Amino acid sequence: MQAARHVVCALSGGVDSAVAALLLRRRGYQVTGVFMKNWDSLDEHGVCTADKDCEDAYRVCQILDIPFHQVSYVKEYWNDVFSDFLNEYEKGRTPNPDIVCNKHIKFSCFFRYALDNLGADAVATGHYARTSLEDDEVFQQKHVKRPEGLFRNRFEVRNAVKLLQAADSFKDQTFFLSQVSQDALRRTLFPLGGLTKDFVKKIAAENRLHHVLQKKESMGICFVGKRNFENFILQYLQPRPGKFISIEDNKVLGTHKEPTVFVRRGRAGEVVQSSNDDGASLPFLFTLLGLAQGPPDRPPGSVQGPAADQPRALDRGGATRHPVPCVLTLNQDGTVWVTAVKPVRALTLGQFAVFYKGDECLGSGKILRLGPSAHTLQKGKSKSRVATEGSIDGPGHGPGSGPTL
Repeated sequence: MQAARHVVCALSGGVDSAVAALLLRRRGYQVTGVFMKNWDSLDEHGVCTADKDCEDAYRVCQILDIPFHQVSYVKEYWNDVFSDFLNEYEKGRTPNPDIVCNKHIKFSCFFRYALDNLGADAVATGHYARTSLEDDEVFQQKHVKRPEGLFRNRFEVRNAVKLLQAADSFKDQTFFLSQVSQDALRRTLFPLGGLTKDFVKKIAAENRLHHVLQKKESMGICFVGKRNFENFILQYLQPRPGKFISIEDNKVLGTHKEPTVFVRRGRAGEVVQSSNDDGASLPFLFTLLGLAQGPPDRPPGSVQGPAADQPRALDRGGATRHPVPCVLTLNQDGTVWVTAVKPVRALTLGQFAVFYKGDECLGSGKILRLGPSAHTLQKGKSKSRVATEGSIDGPGHGPGSGPTL
């Protein structure tokens, strides 16, 4: 008789990972729970929230009668996630530490620990996502060494594992998993991928997991918690005063003392602002074109299909805004030009563009450069029209020779 497959499940102390471990037990797997401590800080009452989460995770293992382990990745988190966050923020960009954490900590450090130290056949998390592999196929996967070189992805083993959106579209978390490698996806189970959040809570209530069911869901950046973000960031970055500039007439509208701001003009520290209260209709907020780093492991190449909006589009439930159809072009240096079929609002450097084709998440790339805004294109078009109307039979001003946008 074959021994039960060993699955190591990441436990956060919350309801999702607890139910994920429970479902794995019900499937007959040998399950081990692991709590990761990634940040070491006290809340406003002097209590380390990570310690409380660890206690809750340990209690889950007691209820389910499975082994419990705790690992610390505080150093790795600081070096690979938080330092990147500070560096991006200081440059006036908008980082997404959740995506980076999944890439470097949960699906790299934890993934290797589970396989190499605990002898896992597969790992599991409480994310709302799915893959194209059935459980039995996950256990059959072997480590495949990737070729080196610029176009290594084009020689990828065929039948790559697909990262698919969850059944509960409101809770779908593929956005945050968009940088996870093929190696990790091949050996990962997502027990909640086919369930709704309400049903997960019902399972917890029926299986003595009330202590995690009563907890408030974690929102926002984990290392900030409930604290004021400005006060938090000023502990690590120096204030950089700047000006608010009117987009309409370039007048100075005021000043700020933020540690850093989005650089929308040539001078660092300046923030473009409008007197128009209807921010949704401002043309300088919209752009059609952007350059992003290529997805790490699943490049779309030249693919026509919908692309998810940037992380700021996430609402409290973790769902993205409606996808925007786009065309992707893979460059020789591994970057991707993203051309949307209609202008996209509030794209910002440092955020991630996540690409989808149907319900498949193809990968993501950090936004490195933005094309001209609709405001800039309108100004250029107006200037070109004036120049054309002011010349008579001049060279290059015949029919159909207007500006190409």
